[in-house]
Amino acid sequence: MSTKILPDLLYTDDDEWIRVEGNEAYVGISDYAQDSLSDIVYLEFPSVGDSFEQGDTFGVVESVKAAGDLMMPVGGEIIEVNEGLLDTPEAVNEKPYDSWMVKITISDSVELEGLMDSEAYTAYCEERE
Repeated sequence: MSTKILPDLLYTDDDEWIRVEGNEAYVGISDYAQDSLSDIVYLEFPSVGDSFEQGDTFGVVESVKAAGDLMMPVGGEIIEVNEGLLDTPEAVNEKPYDSWMVKITISDSVELEGLMDSEAYTAYCEERE
């Protein structure tokens, strides 16, 4: 499997990743997700100040093959949006782990315990091959 999975991130079964820094976190989609979607052509993000529960849809990703919802890995409030990606959505294909979509303040860090580490996510991706 050629999917790149970084060890310092947590992952959801919807293929989002989350990089936790204290009580804040960056959220994006995994290499597996961008590879499955193919060429990403459009992204839609929420506004700063919007709050979401774990599992809520916080945006949309569209590719030449499909459109999908972006799901929040943990509950939180949007404190920053990666505006640059809206102009260059293809950057998600090129560097999925550098292309964070939203930065959040985490509302309940206990929710992180339900996410997969890199080993569990690797196994999960391999099951779907």
